[in-house]
Amino acid sequence: MRIRVLAVGTRMPEWVQTAVSEYSKRLPRDFRVEWVEITPAKRQGDDSDKFRAQEAIAIKKQLKDDETLVALDVQGSLVTTEDMAERFTASRQEGTPMAILIGGPDGIDADLLRRADARWSLGRITLPHPLVRVVLAEQLYRAWSINARHPYHRA
Repeated sequence: MRIRVLAVGTRMPEWVQTAVSEYSKRLPRDFRVEWVEITPAKRQGDDSDKFRAQEAIAIKKQLKDDETLVALDVQGSLVTTEDMAERFTASRQEGTPMAILIGGPDGIDADLLRRADARWSLGRITLPHPLVRVVLAEQLYRAWSINARHPYHRA
């Protein structure tokens, strides 16, 4: 299984890098997660649509044709860890790699949201982007642990 996390934003604080690295190194080689940072648009003025469109161009350059695209979006479907685990199992069986998109501070461009195969919400609360990376890294590990019947997940 190959998952790429496309995350708008660079220069994350050390605590974010440490947490993401910790969860990533716990994963086995056959459940690879690659973290790809996308440079955010330069914020000048307050034109959110323009910023999202600029970031969408950079994101589209990173997308691969064979990937299932999942956009993390507060308006998306609420997902449980078990839902993620099921989706990863299906993706593995289909042989389809996955790209999970974390948008910039102004969200994700509407064109990318329409293009996404799924829109997941990690909850109806707003999380800062660095924390989304940590939560996602932990959830990826937890979903793997469910599928692997590893004792980490004790629900």
